[in-house]
Amino acid sequence: MIDEYKHLQELIRQHDPNADLSLVEKAYRLSKVAHEGQTRVSGDPYIVHPVAVACILAEMDMDAATIAAGILHDTIEDTFYEYAQLKETFSEEIADLVDGVTKLTKIPYTSKQEEQAENFRKMFLAMAKDIRVIIIKLADRLHNMRTLKFKPKEKQVETARETQEIYAPLAHRLGMHRIKWELEDLSFRYLDDKSYYDLVEKIAKKRREREEYIQRIIEEVHDKAVEMGIEAQIEGRAKHLYSIHQKMEKQQKSIEQIYDLFAIRLIVSSVKDCYAILGLVHELYKPMPGRFKDYISMPKPNMYQSLHSTLIGPEGIPFEVQIRTAEMHHIAEVGIAAHWQYKQGGKGDQDVAEKLNWLRQLVDWQKDTHDADQFMENLKIDLFTDEVFVFTPKGDVKNLKAGSTPIDFAYSIHSAIGNRMIGAKVNGRIVNLDFELKNGDIVEVITSSSSNGPSRDWLKIAKTSQAKNKINQWYKKEKRDENVEHGHDLFDKEIKKSGYTAQQLVKAEWLEPIMRKFSIHTMDDLYAGMALGALSAAKVVSKLKEEYRHSLTPEEQTHLLLEHIEKESKKKKKIVPESGVVVKGIDNCLVRLSRCCNPVPGDDIVGYITRGRGVSVHRADCSNVKNNLIDGDARLIDVSWYKSTTHTVAYLAEITIKSHDRSGLLIEITNVIGESRIPLRAINARTGKDLVAIMHLTLEITHAEQLDRIINRISSIRDVYEISRNR
Repeated sequence: MIDEYKHLQELIRQHDPNADLSLVEKAYRLSKVAHEGQTRVSGDPYIVHPVAVACILAEMDMDAATIAAGILHDTIEDTFYEYAQLKETFSEEIADLVDGVTKLTKIPYTSKQEEQAENFRKMFLAMAKDIRVIIIKLADRLHNMRTLKFKPKEKQVETARETQEIYAPLAHRLGMHRIKWELEDLSFRYLDDKSYYDLVEKIAKKRREREEYIQRIIEEVHDKAVEMGIEAQIEGRAKHLYSIHQKMEKQQKSIEQIYDLFAIRLIVSSVKDCYAILGLVHELYKPMPGRFKDYISMPKPNMYQSLHSTLIGPEGIPFEVQIRTAEMHHIAEVGIAAHWQYKQGGKGDQDVAEKLNWLRQLVDWQKDTHDADQFMENLKIDLFTDEVFVFTPKGDVKNLKAGSTPIDFAYSIHSAIGNRMIGAKVNGRIVNLDFELKNGDIVEVITSSSSNGPSRDWLKIAKTSQAKNKINQWYKKEKRDENVEHGHDLFDKEIKKSGYTAQQLVKAEWLEPIMRKFSIHTMDDLYAGMALGALSAAKVVSKLKEEYRHSLTPEEQTHLLLEHIEKESKKKKKIVPESGVVVKGIDNCLVRLSRCCNPVPGDDIVGYITRGRGVSVHRADCSNVKNNLIDGDARLIDVSWYKSTTHTVAYLAEITIKSHDRSGLLIEITNVIGESRIPLRAINARTGKDLVAIMHLTLEITHAEQLDRIINRISSIRDVYEISRNR
């Protein structure tokens, strides 16, 4: 462990030979004591992890307070130390940084999704106050990904997916490309190991010839730069595995068809030299039309600056060139960390604060998004999307997420502009409000002081959370009564749809915990929240149904279930099994699905011509077919399932469930079926002398895959040990 800490000291001194290491030393000693006796899954002493996180921060040239917080980042979450002790021992600044990356582990949650959403809410609020919180968190996640091989497979996939969906996009938004690329490649390795290692092997086979090709280009460019008197650092750059994989998937190409596996990067001393050397390479090699991007004159929102151009090299093989200054290169590697320099009592530089507007917007809309699923979905969409650059009529640049509309543009300027908008022009031409903006479009918003405000339909058209949030805010303020009425209607419809009554479900003691969870004080607030999409009427009703069922005795629960089945069976839902099968060469033929095996779409089927009853359709693996028919039987006929995009046919499928009998088992099984939205048409249950419960269920399905999914879900219920499909 001493070696790892010495390495940390060396990294800090590389950036600042005169650095005062006393704060870092103090944090190390406390963290070592706090984590004494704890080990990682790998078997290493736990202190290895916080020191490794601190090393990653030191490589980014972060300040002493951030590095100290990196060493201490798990003390509140995993040891006996609390916020107040860190504040007293170090400072409020360091205590806040550590608290910002600490998960909410002591609060009970109803689902993993809700826990994840609340932890991200907390982290983003802390980020908005101090961006160093996410820099520490990204360093923490990077080291965890580097050591993920010691975790169980299920945990590897869960962590890798969260990293790919949340943390890698966050690193991208913050311009921290070095971390982003490594997180993406590591996630790729655990989420699709076959593709990952297959790509590694294929690239390794071509590496030598590619490197020789790039080296020849580097030498040619270097010689020409020397002639022009431009000092340039030139290096080959291999594309990252995940970006190659994405390109192959998107363009449906093999590795042999991807030519720009390598690129060259030129680092020069000034912006003037960037453009001069661009002219040089364009003179040496033919540029590909439409493949030049100037991120120097128009930087990306994450502060990235560089010139990109794709050229046709020797032998007609394309390659990419990137040109930037040393400062631009440093920012491209570590992003926001390069700008966020703290001094005593200092704040971040104003330019950086402006670049973090998206973060403040994210914090704004999350305050009004109470539903965990919606929060996580919006978060992934906002983080993991491409961007489009458009212009105001005055020439100001606005960056929006790809697919944005004039509505998103209007609200990106100001809420008042969006609320008064009645139309829009793009490049001088009036367009619909759902028009998809493209790079370089000049957008003009047409407003009117007599406008009645935004339409609810705009919520379906807008693509950015910022625009949706501002539309909702307008309705929340201006249309309170309308929202309450609309939400009340949604709630009533959902109750009727559930098959229950308001008298059964709407109880103050059941609603109170739901309202407390979402900081709602009155029923009108609840209805308004449903109208604005802050919480789901379906989920509220589902929770109330659960409470209602729990309030019943086992006998009442069984009676309720049988009532539900009887109601469903009386519904006039037409089941037309004969129209779901096509008999080869025969039209208007009488067809019946055999009761001995109950075939459903997706099953392999065979037809058998019966005397007087048309064609009997069996599953190909039906025992009656195997035992009673012989190969070559003249009465066998080809049949297939009828496919239609406009007509869905329902089929009855029977399954038998065997389980150890216990109280509440039947309710659990029917709840799973209800959640899957599969109609249950009949049920017959009995318990044998050996306390084995045997249940025969008749389900209404449209495809075999639907049946397989529900069988898998029922199999996971405790005490169920056998499920068979009746033949």
